[in-house]
Amino acid sequence: MTSATQRTVEAIWRIESARLTASLARTVNDLDLAEDLAQDALIAALEQWPESGVPDKPGAWLLAVARRRAVDTVRRRVNLERKLALLAREMPDGDDPMDAIEFDRHIGDDVLRLMFTACHPMLGRDARVALTLKTVAGLSTDEIAHAFLIPPTTLGQRISRAKKTLSSAGVPFEVPVGDELTARLASVLEVVYLVFNEGYSATSGDSWTRAELCAEAMRLGRMLAALAPDEPEPHGLVALMEFQASRLRARTDADGRPVPLDRQDRTRWDRLLITHAGGALRRADRLGGRGSYVLQASIAACHARATSADATDWHRIAALYRELGALTGSPVVELNRAVAVSMADGPAVALSIVDELSAVTALRGYHLLPAVRGDLLLKLERRDEARSEFERAAAMTGNEAERTLLLERAASCRTGGDR
Repeated sequence: MTSATQRTVEAIWRIESARLTASLARTVNDLDLAEDLAQDALIAALEQWPESGVPDKPGAWLLAVARRRAVDTVRRRVNLERKLALLAREMPDGDDPMDAIEFDRHIGDDVLRLMFTACHPMLGRDARVALTLKTVAGLSTDEIAHAFLIPPTTLGQRISRAKKTLSSAGVPFEVPVGDELTARLASVLEVVYLVFNEGYSATSGDSWTRAELCAEAMRLGRMLAALAPDEPEPHGLVALMEFQASRLRARTDADGRPVPLDRQDRTRWDRLLITHAGGALRRADRLGGRGSYVLQASIAACHARATSADATDWHRIAALYRELGALTGSPVVELNRAVAVSMADGPAVALSIVDELSAVTALRGYHLLPAVRGDLLLKLERRDEARSEFERAAAMTGNEAERTLLLERAASCRTGGDR
């Protein structure tokens, strides 16, 4: 297989895996089986597409192949004749997978069902988020582990246990209603935001961003806001994601290299998304929202309203981060507050905050900690120390574009650039 074909298959899998797994899960009512069938379809694509070419509608091709494999699997299970009949009606024996060019009309709802199933309250919080990122977003175990700041082996065991728990309990694939919807909404919102973050700042690979993941997260966020219109946090999350996504075009240059916020061409920001995000934030405010996503959206709004980095209300941002930190207890929030403090009160004040965070165990493998420390040291003209921090951050990140940027910043500490 050529590298071009390999990249094509990988890109298609990123886009289609969640819909494929969700549709199969609805049909066979077994998450483990659905994932196995989806993987079988991927293997078939890897084997056939280099010879036959990529079909016009690859997602439909994968779904057709997976359904045929489901028929074969069910045939071997003597107690599942009813499911066999259902699957056989959907994909007759004589059909070729290339004939199934239309997506299942339930696919959009299927993804939402799968999210709520994976976020069932019988699972622990971290297990819900990890399982949904794996099944809905198609992220790798390493990528999810990075988001959780835990070892990949621990994360893999957590996902495996979660799937077994759901399977043993026979949890139905459905969207909850009433009080059950409210109880499960928080972890689903968290999943959506982590999916968005993976698209906004990819943890691995060559690309700085994955726009398709951002778009999927925003779509799911809007669906959740419509499901729970009187809850402020879904509207806050929609606002936050749209404020952030408005900057996507400006976050990379023509060569795909990252462009820091303070150097972005703000005329390239998507004003339509900013306007829509502002409306969602106002809706959340009217509902009395002061939760995590509403606070983060308020911070993003400060950036969106500013005409330049210098014109940004950094004191308000620092205050909002302090409120957010008190709410969440997150060391990452405190690191972000340090960045705002550096702009509001100077790098020396911010450096003391970052130095305290260096002792936090959860941040020891987090590349943005040395990256921020390097930036502060550079502003204080402590170039040798800054270079060391940028090099350390570059060694920690799994994203090639980000690694290149950090190494360039390290090199600039020797030349006197990057002030």
